[in-house]
Order: sequence, then C-alpha cells, then structure tokens
Amino acid sequence: MKELKFVDVGEGITEGHVQKWLVNDGDDVKEDQAIVQIETDKAVVNLPAPISGKIKFGAKENTDLKVGDTIAWVGTADELKSTGGAPSAAPQEAKKATAQPQQAPKAPAQKLQPDQPRPKETLATPYVRKLARDLGIDLATIVGTGPDGRILENDIRSSARQEQVQQKPVPKFSEVLEKQHEEEVERMPMSQTRKAIAKNMELSWTIPRATHMDLINATHLYNMVKKEKPNAEKLGVKLSFLPFIIKALIEALKENPRFNASYDHEAQEIIVKKYYNIGLAAEGADGLKVVVVRDADKKSIIQIAKKIQELHEKVVDRTISIDEMRDSTFTITNIGSLGGGFLSVPMINYPEVGILGVHLIRDMPVAVDGKVKVGKVLPFSIVFDHRVVDGADAVTLGNALIKYLEDPEFLEMLG
Repeated sequence: MKELKFVDVGEGITEGHVQKWLVNDGDDVKEDQAIVQIETDKAVVNLPAPISGKIKFGAKENTDLKVGDTIAWVGTADELKSTGGAPSAAPQEAKKATAQPQQAPKAPAQKLQPDQPRPKETLATPYVRKLARDLGIDLATIVGTGPDGRILENDIRSSARQEQVQQKPVPKFSEVLEKQHEEEVERMPMSQTRKAIAKNMELSWTIPRATHMDLINATHLYNMVKKEKPNAEKLGVKLSFLPFIIKALIEALKENPRFNASYDHEAQEIIVKKYYNIGLAAEGADGLKVVVVRDADKKSIIQIAKKIQELHEKVVDRTISIDEMRDSTFTITNIGSLGGGFLSVPMINYPEVGILGVHLIRDMPVAVDGKVKVGKVLPFSIVFDHRVVDGADAVTLGNALIKYLEDPEFLEMLG
C-alpha cells in the first residue's frame, strides 16, 4: 500500500486545496494516472497515483490541505481496510482538533468578590502568570483550585471564558449595516490563487517604493512590428510590441544592473542577477499570475513571441506550472494590452527591485527635427525599491529604454 501525501513543493507553498477528484473513491487506478486536482497558491496541478491498485480518499473535494496531510491511499482492498478514509472536515481542522488532548473536568475558577478577603500570596507558575497577562486576567481576582490555593492554567482559561460570556461586545458599524442588508450581500470565499495574490501584495507593500514616468516616441517600433507581423504569422506566431520591449529592457538592465536584482533584508545586501528571466503579469480567469520568459537575453524576437503566446495559453486554460512562474529577475506589466490607461503605478513583484509598466500606444504630437508631427507615443512607468536604487538611477534606466526603443538601427537588428 502507498500513501499519497501533500508534499512541500517549494516556493513557500504550505497549503493546498482539493479542487476535484478525477476518479471515484474505491476505483482501480494505474500508476501515474492523474487522480486529483490540487490548487496551490501558484497553480492547479494534477497529482498521479503512486502505484497501481484500489484508491481510498484521504480528503474530500473543497477541503484544504497542509504539507504532510494525506490525500489518498492506494493498495489492495485488504490493505485499505486499515486506513481511516476522508474526514468530513478539512484535514487541518481535524488535525487541530485531535492535537488537543482532552482534560478531565475541573471545578470552575472562582472570582473574588470585592469584600472577600484575599490570600497573602498569589501562587502560580511563570507560565500561568504569562497566560494571565496574555488573556488580560488579573491574578489577584482568581481563587486557585490547586494545592494551597495555587492558580492553575484551567483556572485562567475558565475565568477568561466567563468574562467572554459576560461581555457583550458592541457590534461594529459595518456589521450593523450588513445585518440590515443580510439578504442583499454575499460572502465570497477566496481561492488559493486569490489568497496568494493578497499575500504577495502585502509583501510588495513592505517595499519603500517610488515611481519614474516618461514617454517614448514609438513610431519606429510601431512600424517595425507592422512590418514583421506577416513574417511571424507564417511561422504561426502572433507578434506584438512586447518582445521588442523585452529586448530593449534587457539592454537597459545590462547598463543598470542593480535593477536586475533583489534585496536581502536580513543581510542588507543587494543580490545582482547575471541572468535575465523576465516576468510578465498575466491575467487569468482565476486571477493575476506572473509567468517567466527564461534567459530572454539569449532568445530571438520570434522565440520570445512564441514563448509569450505559449505561456498565455497555459494561463487561460489553467495548465501553467509552478516552474513557469518562478525565478523572475525583473517584471513587466503590459497595461496597454487591456486597452486603456495612460500612466500607472504597478506593484513591485516581491522581492524584485523594480517593475516596468507599459501602456497603450497612442497617436500624439511629437517633436522631430524642430517640427511637431503626429507620432506613436508609448507611456511607461518604472516603480523601484528606493532602498536599492534612487530616482536618478530610475531616470537613467528609463532613458536607456527610450534610447533603444527609439533607435531604428537597434530595432532593425532585432527584426
């Protein structure tokens, strides 16, 4: 018999969610057959059967898992008789419940009345004293049930429970409003992906950030993409502006290496990366993800475009893997692909040093050789970690990006 457990898959993932069983409890399964879909913070993955045999569920659909929890057992019918089967509650809840040993009932703690004589000395261990402080219990008001009136842990917890019963908290204003509209509101549980996004946003918010914004005359870039699109289509590739922006960004990062980095808070060191894995913010049905074009500096425009297309399709059909969303060194968010926005302040993809936001290319007046013409203008914003780089560094990075994307020779070389 083989036990299938939820194992540590790295990337700080400690929780999962049983989204869907692909077989029935008690079915015969074959080794490596996909049997269950598990949603983690990063992706939805299909787990295979470890061996061939009959399957017995260890967790039901729509329950949460922690690392080490049993998902299923696979073996012979006789072997499976000794297993417990899927609990009715989420596995970690069941585990939490069984982890607390039951104690024999004790007499409830008594509180001293104001006119009741107090003992000369309060007898309690340091642990009990700390517990009382944590729960806001005054030891002087407790009559201990232990030897010689010693105050026990149970006395403190019993007193705390009594106070909770006696106190009637005033409802929050929001709770009052929600009660008034209880038939007109809906509480929506967050998916594992949404929880991960919330966690990452909280981490991002710990970064002291600042923003630099500027405009690029993208007329040459626009014409280059228009020129190369038919050639890319013959190769089955949908060409956009993004691969050219990625190549230009990499050249700008080479000139400004502290942006292709992360910050080690504990050691107070800047970890400069000598490789270029460009993260791309991608919106899926289940929320925002960051997919990674690895070694983008070693890929051609067509190879990058093909990789972007492949990653996008996987995000849409929810087959993206954890490996395809890890180890980015600098991230781009393409706000322009959504059809709007002029300038924005994107959230840094923790623990990176910066993020580039590119926006919708618009027809705008541009000055060329002292004359004003209508050109294609690309607004961009660079949000950066001010612990690692300064505003002047961001301006330098932005100017380098402008230099490459406005250079017809550079763009021709890429095309």
